[in-house]
Amino acid sequence: MTEKKSHRKIFMIGGIVVAIMFGFSFAMVPLYSMLCKAAGLNTSIANGALTTPIAAAQIAKEADMSREITVQFTATNHMGMPWDFYPRTKSMVVHPGEKAKVYFYAKNMTDKVMVAQAIPGMTPPEAIGHFHKIECFCFRQQTLKGYESKDMAIVFQIDKDIPKDVHVITLAYTLFDATPKEPRKG
Repeated sequence: MTEKKSHRKIFMIGGIVVAIMFGFSFAMVPLYSMLCKAAGLNTSIANGALTTPIAAAQIAKEADMSREITVQFTATNHMGMPWDFYPRTKSMVVHPGEKAKVYFYAKNMTDKVMVAQAIPGMTPPEAIGHFHKIECFCFRQQTLKGYESKDMAIVFQIDKDIPKDVHVITLAYTLFDATPKEPRKG
C-alpha cells in the first residue's frame, strides 16, 4: 500500500513540475520584456543585447584592423514554433570598431497571422558588454501573415576594447510565439 502512495506522490510532484515548466515557457517573452524595461535594456535603437543603450557618439569611427573576431550566428524555435528561422550567414569575421550587418530569414509556415519575439543570448560572457546592436529585429515583435517570409537585419559593432583573448563570439536567438491569445468563449 505504501508503494502505491509513494508512486502517486512522485507522479503528482512530477506533474506539478511539468505544469510549472510549461507555464514558465509561455511567460518567458513577457518576463524578458519586463526585465529589459526595468533594467533599461533594449530601450532605444542604438543598444545591444543584455547591454545598456549606447549613444551614437560612442560608436567607433575607425576599426582596429590589427584584430579579427569571428561572430557565429545560430537560431532555434521555442517548443514547436511553426516558423522557418535561421541566419542567412552562419559566421563572419569582423574587426573591432567596424559596423557589420547580417540577416536572419523567417517564414510563418501556418495559414494564420502570427507574432514572434526573438530572445538573444551570447557567449562568451566577456563579450556581452562589448557587443552593441545598433539595429536588430529582436528590438520589436515580428508579425507575419500566413506563409509570409522576410529577411530581418542586425547591424552591430564590437568595441575596440574587447578583451584580447576573445576571438569568437556566438550570437544565438530563440524565437518565441508572442501571438495574442483569443479570449475563451463561454
